[in-house]
Amino acid sequence: MSMTDTVLVLSRDDSRARDLKTILEFIGKETVLDDGASRERLASNDEAALEELGLAVISAEDDRELREDIELVCHAEAGLPILVVGDPDLGGLDKDCQDRVLARVEWPPNYTKLIDSLYRAQIYRDQHTRARGRGQQRDIMLFRSLVGTSRSVKGVRELMSQVADKDVSVLITGESGTGKEVVARNLHYHSPRREKPFVPVNCGAIPAELLESELFGHEKGAFTGAITARVGRFELAEGGTLFLDEIGDMPLNMQVKILRVLQERTFERVGSNRTQSADVRIVAATHKNLEDMIEKGDFREDLYYRLNVFPIEMPALRERVEDIPLLINELIARMEKEKRGSLRLNSAAILSLCRHDWPGNVRELANLVERLAIMHPYGVIGVQELPKKFRYVDDYDEDLPIDEQATPSGGMPGLVGLDAPALLPVNGIDLKDYLSNLEKQLIQQALDEANGVVARAAEKLRIRRTTLVEKVRKYGLRDEDDS
Repeated sequence: MSMTDTVLVLSRDDSRARDLKTILEFIGKETVLDDGASRERLASNDEAALEELGLAVISAEDDRELREDIELVCHAEAGLPILVVGDPDLGGLDKDCQDRVLARVEWPPNYTKLIDSLYRAQIYRDQHTRARGRGQQRDIMLFRSLVGTSRSVKGVRELMSQVADKDVSVLITGESGTGKEVVARNLHYHSPRREKPFVPVNCGAIPAELLESELFGHEKGAFTGAITARVGRFELAEGGTLFLDEIGDMPLNMQVKILRVLQERTFERVGSNRTQSADVRIVAATHKNLEDMIEKGDFREDLYYRLNVFPIEMPALRERVEDIPLLINELIARMEKEKRGSLRLNSAAILSLCRHDWPGNVRELANLVERLAIMHPYGVIGVQELPKKFRYVDDYDEDLPIDEQATPSGGMPGLVGLDAPALLPVNGIDLKDYLSNLEKQLIQQALDEANGVVARAAEKLRIRRTTLVEKVRKYGLRDEDDS
């Protein structure tokens, strides 16, 4: 039994506590009820007992009592996430305690929301445990926006940790939508310049004739229309970081002036002869191949070497397919935090998305999740709910009706269904192996419930008897001499 499978239920209503215990154990969680001794262990900070817990579920009719229980958990164990039942008023709790409440669970609970909340709690607990064990809590906070466990993303995080506190220029390359600005912002917010401004400039979005004024500012009367003096981006970013996005779109005449700023650390406003110092760290990004542009004469070689002191290349999403499930969960968690809805994806839908080429990278995936949340609010997304260009597999169980008699008591259908595999572990999964293991487990469960009668088990699984016989033989679920 893993740590995250043990749940502490704190409820002053014995009936509610038993109901919560039944639901959680049905899902597969080991439950510890509030028996008085549990509160004593919390109050005494019994580390050995607390480390075995993965989550605290708190329920109380009185908001004041519930806040007391939340404070008890917060003070006992820093890394223990909390779910509260209902929609209580948490006003009066300090910010740390409020942040520890990862979700509010309605009563009776909605299965999809409950499972999603339990998964988020698992991620929270696992991250805190790893950080405490390796002393890397800062790294987790530093790179929380760069979700993924693939080798390429780990490499990016390692490079960022090496250069974040170094005052050198960084050139971030990669396709559009891979998260280059996310890297730039992380580098700034975890550098000695974090208290100063982070100023982004999209060099491709500003007309060439206005770019100089945008970067360096101008004096009153410097050109037609300059009715007042204006502060440029370099001055705005003084002491902080200037992010030059799409540096490959910068005109050659501006490249010369940027090179001078990097060399001399000084500049002049347009229409002024007064030299100003520029204490600014430059982080640049581009989706273009600057070395090819240099050969064509479209980019200055000397500026390239000034910018490319420390290169970071962002991988395309198609090169880190194993990160897609984690990215989806992160995007859904953000939507929920911003109260913009929620949804779940079943395993077939996730498998289908993993086969897409993703020319728009993470931005395309984020847009898809937003679209699905609008079209199917709080729904379970199967392959048929995906736009046509994302359908690469068949969702063979989608059009079949739900057998109401086959659902568990308590009115929560789908406790064993295609939506469950969408709950992915922190370190990712091998989808093919995972789906095979899940199919094997469900077949074994159906056979056990049908007392070994294949026809009845096939009815439960809603597949043909011959298909089930082949799968039983494939997974070796029966001895050869069994009838």
